[in-house]
Amino acid sequence: MGMGKKSCQKDETMKAMVLREISPIEKEPLKMEDWPDPVPGPKEILIQVSVCGICHTELDEIEGRLPPKLPMILGHQVVGRVMEVGPMAQRFNKGDRVGVAWIYSACGRCEFCQEGEENLCFEFKGTGCQAYGGYAEYMVISEDYAYLIPSRFSDSEAAPLLCAGAIGYRDLRLAKIKKGQRIGLFGFGASAHIVIQVARHWGMEVFVFTRGEEHQKLAQKLGASWVGRPDEVPPKKVHCAIDFTPVGETVPIALNVLEKGGRLVIAVIRKRNPIPPLDYAQLLWDEKEMKSVANLTRRDAQEFLNLAAEIPILPEVEAFKLEEANRALTLLKQGKIRGSAILRISESL
Repeated sequence: MGMGKKSCQKDETMKAMVLREISPIEKEPLKMEDWPDPVPGPKEILIQVSVCGICHTELDEIEGRLPPKLPMILGHQVVGRVMEVGPMAQRFNKGDRVGVAWIYSACGRCEFCQEGEENLCFEFKGTGCQAYGGYAEYMVISEDYAYLIPSRFSDSEAAPLLCAGAIGYRDLRLAKIKKGQRIGLFGFGASAHIVIQVARHWGMEVFVFTRGEEHQKLAQKLGASWVGRPDEVPPKKVHCAIDFTPVGETVPIALNVLEKGGRLVIAVIRKRNPIPPLDYAQLLWDEKEMKSVANLTRRDAQEFLNLAAEIPILPEVEAFKLEEANRALTLLKQGKIRGSAILRISESL
């Protein structure tokens, strides 16, 4: 991403929340800075950011579990308008409303990319991790890695769909769960509160394991047939479980309530602490499986946006100002966000 001057703007700088050093989020390491306006390359588009969702992955970046390139503008659930198009860009027009997800780019040549598994590409770049993201007034990206936003959704509703929703959709695909089966969701934050809506649409019974009282109420509102704490025993075992929690202790708990032949999908990039030793005979025997989820592909994002519009998915959103990013992320770490949180940058809600 080049940084330079935009000839159409008198003010040639933008506001951005910038991370310059690894730090606990409680120390408020994100600082508001003036940065040069980005300029789109030949096949890139310039986006005026309307809203950007916040994500646990940003906590992992800030606190060093997933170290980003520094200094970095975080943010990978971006919704905005196309302001300029590069001379070779053809997919979008000025004024189009587009979204940007976690996948900023991949090589397009390796065996993984050729098989549609660009999430595993060795040259994969994450938006807001290896390339500047959406905690800013503007950003640029290749036209091949942006998506038109369905008109059904407001900017605020669309932002969580681009990561929390799209990665949740990938979780469900990798779970290989079938209609009529039971799925257990461990943790009930931004992604899980979208996944439950897809699972219910696909005819699955959903059990939710979460500690927060507000999260439990939201799970019941969204159609969970059973809600309890992670250490509670559900009325039946589940055919699949998805672990959205940032702690290692959830893994043996989830395996313990998994039916024979079931699959546990671990839907986080990093855990804050190690997974405890597992008793093979008690927890993994009977052909149980564990599957990690790494990043997401363009296919995941595009298919999910279409599905979300069809259902439709209705994210619960809590909005913050750009300069409140540290506070929003602290609340996310404390489990005090109901549904999804977004940074409002230029949208009028």
